[in-house]
Amino acid sequence: MSEIVGSKDLQQNNASLEELENKYAMLQHENEILTAKLKWYEEQYKLSQANRFGKSSDTVPAEQISFLNEAEIAQRPEAEEPELEKIVYERKKRKRGTNKDSFADLPVERIEYDLPIDEKTCPVCNGIMHAMSEEIRRELKVIPAQVSIVEHVRKIYTCRACEKVEENVPIVTAPMPAPVISGSFVSPSLLAFVMHQKYVAALPLYRQEQIFREYGIDISRQNMANWIIKGAELWLEPLYDRMHQYLLKESFLHADESPMRVLTKDGKPTDSKAYMWLYATGRYGRKMALYEYQPSRSGKHAMRFLEGYSGFLQSDDYSGYNSVENVTRVGCFAHARRYYTDALKAIPKGVSIESTYAHQALAFFKKLFMLESQWNDLSAEKRYENRLKESKPVLEAYLAWLQEVQPKVVRKSKLGQAIAYSMSNWELLTNFLKDGQCELSNNRAERAIKPFVIGKKNFLFAKSPNGAKASAITYSIAESAKLNGLNTFYYIKYLFEQLPNIKLEKPEALEHLLPWAEDIPAECRLEKKA
Repeated sequence: MSEIVGSKDLQQNNASLEELENKYAMLQHENEILTAKLKWYEEQYKLSQANRFGKSSDTVPAEQISFLNEAEIAQRPEAEEPELEKIVYERKKRKRGTNKDSFADLPVERIEYDLPIDEKTCPVCNGIMHAMSEEIRRELKVIPAQVSIVEHVRKIYTCRACEKVEENVPIVTAPMPAPVISGSFVSPSLLAFVMHQKYVAALPLYRQEQIFREYGIDISRQNMANWIIKGAELWLEPLYDRMHQYLLKESFLHADESPMRVLTKDGKPTDSKAYMWLYATGRYGRKMALYEYQPSRSGKHAMRFLEGYSGFLQSDDYSGYNSVENVTRVGCFAHARRYYTDALKAIPKGVSIESTYAHQALAFFKKLFMLESQWNDLSAEKRYENRLKESKPVLEAYLAWLQEVQPKVVRKSKLGQAIAYSMSNWELLTNFLKDGQCELSNNRAERAIKPFVIGKKNFLFAKSPNGAKASAITYSIAESAKLNGLNTFYYIKYLFEQLPNIKLEKPEALEHLLPWAEDIPAECRLEKKA
């Protein structure tokens, strides 16, 4: 009987133990989940603080990472100790003040200060003193913008003799350049100035209105907005279309997009975001950057704009670009790296940066970008060969590292997201190996769209789709001018002087006005004028 009771007690104890073990396992699992959530919230908080108060750069300074072991990193045991007599310090003299090369072509206004005749007598012997030397102080003088009225007067001639005897009297009128906008007092220089201030200097029209008022001139922002839209539609759009034709002939392009707000006809904000799309050529093609306004982020817009294009298209991992036909998509290592830098920003205090997986991953990126920097001046063919030889092994090592580390990290953490981004976009990221034209990152497109991103912080929104389209066209002309080393103001002024006086029906008539054309006047170029 006692054996039966003991057996039952043992069974009950075993059941209780098993129940406790299950409960412990469940609590342990819940604890792991809560710990992971806590770490995630800590990461989000630290990252938000870093984004709010820290630097926006993706890079982590080497001195920050290696402050404590700087001696070990900098040491070079194989380096010879320099002999004292061989140590020579060479300091490049910095150009200060008005000795800078950029001031060389400026006109010089000379103001002389001399002694009165009665003060040129020697105080010792009463002899006449002679000029021994001069003391010169140089200043940079600024003359504010000057505004004047230009009257275009053309003569009209007729024949006095024919007036007396002929019924049809000949009348001959002297030729005169066509105005940039008929019936308006706006000149090519004024319209170019307004566009330059808005799209290059990011100065909103209401501020320009205030500045003109300081000059004593009343020009409303409504007038300036109308000028911009008409100038873009009448004259800049044909040039933009011609550049678009050349862009489709390239074999490598960058692409990016940025949201914007556009008001409805009633002046109210739309419910959905509109987008400014950007398409830029690579370093080996004709230099241009074309913007396009569209009411959404749908991939059909990229497909329509790039219809007829065939080649490589580099962008971020946005799936909308999958709609573009006949292209090989190329990913961006700068985006992939950004996930790891975010992970570094979120690590707890007291944790050594060098001991983290994020720091290990960034070493691969640092190696890849360092290699690319050494090949900037090489041809596309040579870059292709070097990448297969030197970059491909780094990528293979990085992939092996990803496969090893991924099972060890929490998927929802910043590090887990960084690893997942590289793994899910591996084909896009490694497609740059297929052609030397491709870049390691999409930074060229991000640099090209940055003026718009800066500008929209000042403009807040476009007042109409027509205004947004005009902005896209003008940004395209201005950014393409900068890429080709042109002064945007003088180039746009030159366009408004030339375009109203040529036949736009023939596309070849625009060839000499394209930003890369050799016929562009020296005045429009940033190089020193002869």
